[in-house]
Amino acid sequence: MPKQWDIVLTPFPFTDLTGNKVRPVVIISNKLKGDDVIVLFISSVKKNITNFDIKVKSSQENGLKADSVIKCSKIATLEKKIILGELGTLEKEKQKEISIRIKNLFDL
Repeated sequence: MPKQWDIVLTPFPFTDLTGNKVRPVVIISNKLKGDDVIVLFISSVKKNITNFDIKVKSSQENGLKADSVIKCSKIATLEKKIILGELGTLEKEKQKEISIRIKNLFDL
């Protein structure tokens, strides 16, 4: 069962909801009741970086195939059953960075 900070593959919806693409995502919460998880989009495209993005290097621990960017502003709530596979776990340093960026994003 996937847990918080796991990096998994799942269909991720386009922001205009016209479709989706299988992408790696990081689970930031699996504490919701039912079968949902909250995830952040991960992209290997490193252009248009914002203050809410976190660069992450591929590693054996996280399972990413290429250096990537975690897009803290691209958040989705998805059903666990659509997870296609687990890649790895995000490193603790990056976990802390996400917590800070999410708080800043929502002015918490």
